[in-house]
Amino acid sequence: MISASAARWRHERGFTLIETIVALALMGLLLSALASITAQWLPSWNRGLDRIQRSELIGIALERIGADLAAAEFVAANRDTHKPLFDGSELSVTFVRTAVGPNAGPGLDVVRLGETRDRGEFVTVRSQARFTPLADGVSLSEQVHLGSPVVLLRAPYRLSFAYAGTDRSWKSVWKDAEKLPTMIRLTVRDAASQRVLSVSTIAPLHVQIPSDCTKPDGNCGDKASSGTTTDQGKT
Repeated sequence: MISASAARWRHERGFTLIETIVALALMGLLLSALASITAQWLPSWNRGLDRIQRSELIGIALERIGADLAAAEFVAANRDTHKPLFDGSELSVTFVRTAVGPNAGPGLDVVRLGETRDRGEFVTVRSQARFTPLADGVSLSEQVHLGSPVVLLRAPYRLSFAYAGTDRSWKSVWKDAEKLPTMIRLTVRDAASQRVLSVSTIAPLHVQIPSDCTKPDGNCGDKASSGTTTDQGKT
C-alpha cells in the first residue's frame, strides 16, 4: 500500500533538465539583447546629460557675469578726468563696481572679466582689486594688480564681448569714452566648431551718469549728455 506522502510526491511535477537548459538559454538571449541595447543607448544618454550639465554651468556663469556688469559704476580714474574707468575689448572688460563678497567692506572694486590661459587652455576668469585713484600717464594694468581669480567658463567654450550705446550700434571695443555702454552682448562659442550657443545673452548696465549728477547740488555740466564713444570698430 502506497503511503499518502508518496502519492502526493507522484502528483508534484518539477522542471526537467531539458526545460531548465531551455530556460537558461532564453534568459541568456534576453540579457544579451538588453546588454546590446544598453551599449548603444547609454553613450547617447551620457552625451545628452553632459550637454545639459554644461549648459547649466554656462548659464550660471553668464548670470554671474551679467550681474557684475549690471552693477558697474560711473567712477572716474581720478579727480582730473571725467571719463568713467571702463576698458572693454572683445575678449575682456574691466570696470568699477561696489565691493561685494563675504569679507568685502564698504568701497569699490576694480573687476576684470576676461580670458587667460590655464594649463594650456583658454578660460574666462573673474579677478578683482580694491579701487584707488589712478595716476595720469600710467596704464591701468601697471597700476591695478588684480587677484582673487575665479574661473567662470572653461574650454571648449570661449566668451566674447560687444558694446552698444544709446544708438544700439554694436562695437568690439569701448575705451576712453565719455559714458558707459548701455548694454553688453555676451557671446559664447564652441572653440572647435565656432558655433554660437543659444545661451548667449545681453547684459544691460544700470548706471549711465556720475553719482554727482544725482545730487541736488551736483555739478556735472554737460558731460553726462554730450559724451560719445571714440572712433571704434564695429562688429
